[in-house]
Amino acid sequence: MAKQITQTEFDKKQKELAYLKKEGREEIALKLQEARSHGDLSENAEYDEARNDQARLEEKIAQLEQEIDTVEVVSDDFFEHGVVHVGSVVEVDDNGEVVKVIIGSTSEDDDIISITDDSPVGAALIGKRAGDKIKVNLPSGEVTTMKVLSTEYKA
Repeated sequence: MAKQITQTEFDKKQKELAYLKKEGREEIALKLQEARSHGDLSENAEYDEARNDQARLEEKIAQLEQEIDTVEVVSDDFFEHGVVHVGSVVEVDDNGEVVKVIIGSTSEDDDIISITDDSPVGAALIGKRAGDKIKVNLPSGEVTTMKVLSTEYKA
C-alpha cells in the first residue's frame, strides 16, 4: 500500500521541490562560482563545502521526487466525516490515560504526540471513529486496548 498523505502535505512537498530545483540550485551555483574564484580547487575548503552542499541538495530533490511519485493523496473531504486518517489528531484513552496523537504529520503543540501511519498505534487507528476500541500489539510485546475519544483534522 502506498503511503497516504493529505493534499495539503502533498502541496507542501511539491512547493519545496520546486524551490529546491530553482532557487536551491541557483544558490549552490553561486557558491560554486564564488569558491572557484579563489583559485586552486585541490586545497579550497569553500569549494569542497559547496560541492557537499550540492550533493545534499540533489539527494533531497531525488528523495522528494520519489515521495511525490509514490504517495497516495487522500482528499481533505475524507476528514470531515470523523474517520481517522493521515493528518488526524486523535484523542485516545489508553488504559485511563488520555493521550493526543497526530498521525503522519508533525505537531508544534507539545501536548500532541506525532506518530507515523505505519507505527503499531497509527496503523491500528487508521479508519476508526470516535467510540471505536482498538487492540495494539506494541513493539515491547505487550498488547494494549485503546478507545478513540475524538478525532479532528489539522490541515
